[in-house]
Amino acid sequence: MRVPLRQVIARWSRLVTSNPWFTPMATNSSRLQEYSAVTRFRPSTNHYRPYSSMNPNDFIATSLIDSVTFVTVCSDTLESLVDYFEQIIDETNTLKNPDVTYGDGVLTVSFGEPHGTYVINRQLPNRQIWLSSPTSGPKRYDFIPDKRTVNEGYWLYRHDGVTLHELLQQEISAIVGRELEFFALPHSQRLQDTTGQDG
Repeated sequence: MRVPLRQVIARWSRLVTSNPWFTPMATNSSRLQEYSAVTRFRPSTNHYRPYSSMNPNDFIATSLIDSVTFVTVCSDTLESLVDYFEQIIDETNTLKNPDVTYGDGVLTVSFGEPHGTYVINRQLPNRQIWLSSPTSGPKRYDFIPDKRTVNEGYWLYRHDGVTLHELLQQEISAIVGRELEFFALPHSQRLQDTTGQDG
């Protein structure tokens, strides 16, 4: 007995669809909707940046000097600045309630109104000195060691190419109204090599 093809297809369809493991194939339109939904809500990786909270220059600084050298040159720098700021304040009678404090690697110098307060502090994890200036804002300084000895060098802000002592020389001289001598302090001057270029 011949069974019409239509009946065979119908029976086969019922047999397949009654199977609990059967999953109907998605049509092209349903696949497109599903793809659109997935791509719409999939988190984008285009804007992911590892260590996004850290300054890229921090990694440059750590490669230049070791932590022991950093602590040594940083202490020399900050302690000499403490002494010099105290001398500046003692010799300047035009400032209103000036003050210098230093502890735990943080130097705070208040020149009173209207000049504001400078904060210079050590950042051991980054091997940097950070400056907060009421005049020019925040800056991060890397120690640039001498090619001949890492215990000598200067502190450079890489974004503008100005050293820590160059900035202090300009801004503090303007506050007290006379030329100061920040370049006489340790780690204050750019080193020159035999060709006359910065070392």
